[in-house]
Amino acid sequence: MTTIAYPDAPVPLRPDLVEAHERAWRRLASPGSWWSGAERLAIAAEVRRATDCALCRRRRASISPAATQGVHDAEPGSVLAPAVVDAVHRVVSDPARLTRALVDDLREAGLGDGHHVEMLGVVVTVYSIDQLARGLGLEPRPLPPARAGDPSGYEPPGLEADTAWVRMIGERHLGPDERDLWGAMGGNVIRALSLVPDEVRTLKDLSSAHYLPMDTVVDLHAGRDSLDRAQIELLAARVSALNECFY
Repeated sequence: MTTIAYPDAPVPLRPDLVEAHERAWRRLASPGSWWSGAERLAIAAEVRRATDCALCRRRRASISPAATQGVHDAEPGSVLAPAVVDAVHRVVSDPARLTRALVDDLREAGLGDGHHVEMLGVVVTVYSIDQLARGLGLEPRPLPPARAGDPSGYEPPGLEADTAWVRMIGERHLGPDERDLWGAMGGNVIRALSLVPDEVRTLKDLSSAHYLPMDTVVDLHAGRDSLDRAQIELLAARVSALNECFY
């Protein structure tokens, strides 16, 4: 059984927050479009190892990440190719200096854009949930057991190849099975993971619990419990600045 719980939390957590984490944990352990459940959990394990990786620390301190060579502190016996381990560690430890070369390296390793996008979705899921635990002063929650099955290999219709480093669904080209991905607002931030639609769904689900539901973001009066919108945006902007977020 795939569960995530916070019985040791120093403060009560909203039920909808825990429920969103539970859904994310189930998706994390299940086969995706391009990675098996075991592979997705291996990516999750590398997300956690990247935070204490010696090579990542040296690269972060270098003028250019490419100036520092070495081997990552990877999970022993990982099922992931070295190029995937490197990509996960770089996304976690030094996201502000990523370039198109990261996508090209994965392609040279025989992995398509779908693998890249799904990997990013797993990284975002695990990192955001782990950061909540860290903010509460808790250890990261144990990863769930892998669920059996093969990746679906599904690609949605309506993909564009000239907007970003990887293909995305066109803002107004949602197919019948992707109508739930976005409404009137389909900017690049929302569409970035759309080559793997389930990763957009997971991101929306977690964002609704951690931040605001997508359809209320444009409502400048939308708040959450004891925080009004100005307070929410102040916190969000500060965290984004600390993380060197492009937006």
